[in-house]
Amino acid sequence: MGMRILVLGSGGREHAIVRSLAASPNVDAIFAAPGNGGTAGERVTTNVALAIEDGAAVAAFARDNACDLVVIGPEAPLVAGVADAVRAAGIPAFGPGADGARVEGSKAFSKSLMERHGIPAGRSQTFTAEQRDQAMELLDFWGAPVVIKADGLAAGKGVTVAMDLDDAKAAVEECFAGRFGDAGATVLIEEYLDGPECSLLAFVSGTTVVPMAPAQDHKRVGDGDTGPNTGGMGVYSPVPLVTAAEYASMVEIMEASAAAIAAEGIDYRGVLYGGFVLTAEGPKLLEFNARFGDPETQVVLPRLQTDLAEVLLACAEGRLDEIALSWSSHVAVSVVVASGGYPGDYAVGKPISGLDAAAQVPGVSVYHAGTSRDGDTVLTAGGRVLNVTATAPEFGPAIAAAYQAVDLISFEGAFSRRDIGRRALEPRR
Repeated sequence: MGMRILVLGSGGREHAIVRSLAASPNVDAIFAAPGNGGTAGERVTTNVALAIEDGAAVAAFARDNACDLVVIGPEAPLVAGVADAVRAAGIPAFGPGADGARVEGSKAFSKSLMERHGIPAGRSQTFTAEQRDQAMELLDFWGAPVVIKADGLAAGKGVTVAMDLDDAKAAVEECFAGRFGDAGATVLIEEYLDGPECSLLAFVSGTTVVPMAPAQDHKRVGDGDTGPNTGGMGVYSPVPLVTAAEYASMVEIMEASAAAIAAEGIDYRGVLYGGFVLTAEGPKLLEFNARFGDPETQVVLPRLQTDLAEVLLACAEGRLDEIALSWSSHVAVSVVVASGGYPGDYAVGKPISGLDAAAQVPGVSVYHAGTSRDGDTVLTAGGRVLNVTATAPEFGPAIAAAYQAVDLISFEGAFSRRDIGRRALEPRR
């Protein structure tokens, strides 16, 4: 009898996870909670209404529906301790418990972990609203460029890379004024690290680390990396500008990070995401995430040839040392199609056309990120609506296929960046 799996989340990341799991011959049933307009159409998958940050409710559903594994996609349920509740019910959970999720849930905790264990990262200091004057004094002393971060979860929007001092001080004031709610009650002021950024995700179980392929996200909303930060407007994998020596160094840093987390008494089982800057002194960590990246997952999983269900279960059960990953030699490029106004205010409920035609473009997969269904009609239901991913032997054809498919999709207010993946074709800057 095949596996029955509960996947928590509703974004493009979760659709990519569901599609990869649905491709496994070892999976008989997938429950997507709450899922989206795309997960509803995948093989053996049913969308279910469930309070995904309520550990008791998730554990009860998994038990009542004989689930063999619970896969936790977003950060909020991880920080809320849902994995702990599921494991306490005797069900394997892919994702760290609340103590491990602090590496993402609190940037102050994450940075202190790096400092205690000598993990390469930029210097930083932490301030509360009562320490506003000291924060401003540090900014005057450090100068710009500098990075301002809200300590807690802010949906990828709590980071400001300030290129001048006025912007840095305004970002601190914004946090303390409550723009990010409780997430901004504590602020980190961090050293600006100069160099290209990339992400390295790894499956981690205790001190066992199985790295995935690197990826490079495009955070800014506009072409040429202009405008405000978003949750991510597109991504590609692998990353040609990463040298073999830099990749080896990033893997070493991820292994040291897993060892550091274990040394803190944390039993970490899930994905550890390392956000890196490739500095002149070598790769340094910007941040950790405690889960699959979004949209990185939408280019990493299409290149993974190993059965994802087997990997996730082995990781959840502490058997990750039994796993070796196999990767396609093809590259992947993913373009986000977003709602007009994103990352600010945007409308929802707009009918989407062209999805079937886009999915027929050779090498293309369309992942739903913010959609819902009204009968046979797919509607927009978020800021990032779709991830259009193309795989091909080389980046040029992959980029062309992705945009060919993007141009077949239409809804009121739709927009995308037109330069996703271009860095893969250019010399390193």
